[in-house]
Amino acid sequence: MTFVYRAARQVSGGWRSTLAGAALCLLTLTSGAAPQAAGTPRPTSPAPIFALNSLDATISVIDGSTFREVSRIPTGKEPHHLYLSPDERSLLVANARSNTITMVDPRTGVVQGVLENIIDPYQLRFSPDMKWFVTAANRLDHVDIYRSVNRPGGGVDVTLLKRIPAAKTPSHIAIDSRSSVTYVSMQDSNELVAIDLATQAVRWKTTVGMMPADVYLTPDDRLLLVALTGDRFVEVYDVSGPRPVLRKRILTGDGAHAFRAWGDRRHVLVSNRVANTISKIDMRTMEVVAEYPAPGGPDCMDLMSDGRTILVTSRWARKVTFIDTVEKQVIRQVPVGRSPHGVWTLDHAPRQ
Repeated sequence: MTFVYRAARQVSGGWRSTLAGAALCLLTLTSGAAPQAAGTPRPTSPAPIFALNSLDATISVIDGSTFREVSRIPTGKEPHHLYLSPDERSLLVANARSNTITMVDPRTGVVQGVLENIIDPYQLRFSPDMKWFVTAANRLDHVDIYRSVNRPGGGVDVTLLKRIPAAKTPSHIAIDSRSSVTYVSMQDSNELVAIDLATQAVRWKTTVGMMPADVYLTPDDRLLLVALTGDRFVEVYDVSGPRPVLRKRILTGDGAHAFRAWGDRRHVLVSNRVANTISKIDMRTMEVVAEYPAPGGPDCMDLMSDGRTILVTSRWARKVTFIDTVEKQVIRQVPVGRSPHGVWTLDHAPRQ
């Protein structure tokens, strides 16, 4: 089955939160951004900043120079994660409940079209060689592997090759640099699965700690970091052999959840949703070397091209938070929609 673009249309409708035990802070949305802390640098960017409002089925577009929300783009229901297309011309927003992916121009915020019949796309990833597109169905318990082909005019076409039944609640995805294997966490069955992309066969499964969420593969493809949202650790697995081997458990903070590389191929950030902190991990020693405040239930992150400013969605506070990593303090919070999740800007530091 091949899925192609269609003309963009507005998709309305809300959803009920399925995140048990988390209280949403329903704050009043104001028209301006929060004041900046005195004496700190003001990062500026000509590129817009995008934040997904999962409970509102919208994307907040933040001006990278004024730090004000300038518009909201309608999406399908439950937009959670986003990813750049291989040709870098489209930002793909996965709408889990609508079974669609909204395509947005990453430079202008203009909606380019919609991919339909992508069933329950909670998390999404392209392989580095641009041949494979993988989605995790968080609600319907399967992993889909597609063949991906760039369109001459920009964007992609994807063809479903195999739907792989999975354990409970597939959550996050990592793909190795050789585009040969994908790793997927199973949040509610405490498992990690490795799938061969060429054959779409499961290589192995293993039990991990409580509520594994995001997964991050080191640049040499040897070690896989697994964030345990049901605990306060990041587990480190050696995946270079035929079976994974647990090498270390790194204490980061309660609710360890999402990763973002620092861009120097040595350090990686992890957001600790319950502890309201972000930890910086040295991947040579697998130790925490810095910690930053991140109020409001920190979730997904991006790192701006200045190499010092973290963008993080404050999930329970309806804000995007800017953190200065030199001063180790919050410098700005921008009000957005309900339950902000994915965040991204074209003006970012390298991804490894």
